[in-house]
This record gives sequence, structure tokens and C-alpha cells, in this order.
Amino acid sequence: MSLWLWLLTACLLGYAWKLVGYLVPASLLRNPRMSRVAGTMTIGLLASLTIVNAMASGQSLALDARIGALVAAAVALLLRAPFLVVVLAGAGAAAGLRLLGWS
Repeated sequence: MSLWLWLLTACLLGYAWKLVGYLVPASLLRNPRMSRVAGTMTIGLLASLTIVNAMASGQSLALDARIGALVAAAVALLLRAPFLVVVLAGAGAAAGLRLLGWS
């Protein structure tokens, strides 16, 4: 199968999944358990996107300054730093590692 066919299939499935959301009864959405599941799914999606963007370059794995930035930001989060400090820690770590030649 060609890449374009897979891409169109993924687009159609994503659109169909959004349309299915309109068919969910409102009583199900008011359930506290469903709210908790939806919140957890959001966290999982964000985590997976972060890892893919930090470790992938094209179709291969890349261990570069982005990993150091992710680690620095994670440490700042563990220390309960404000969001701006987390971003600056990640950016500073990436800049420092690239300055040291760890592309």
C-alpha cells in the first residue's frame, strides 16, 4: 500500500472517530468516571507526542540535545517549578548541549 493511501485512511478514521463523539449520549459524558478517563487519555496522548517529537528524526531514533532538554524539563517539573522555569530549563539544556556539540 502506498503512503498516501495509509494517510487518507488515517484521516478518514480520525474524522469518523470525531463524528462518533456526537452520537455519545449526554448522560454518559456527565459520569465522573468518564471525565477521569478522558483526562487520563489526554495526558497519555500528550506524553506520547512529547516522546515521539523528542526521540524521532524522520523514521529513525535520534539521541540528541532534545533528550537532554526533556530530562531537564522533567527534573524541573519534579521540583515543582513554575511552567516558565520548566520551559527555560529545557531550552537552556538544549542550547547548552548543542553548544557542546551534542546535536
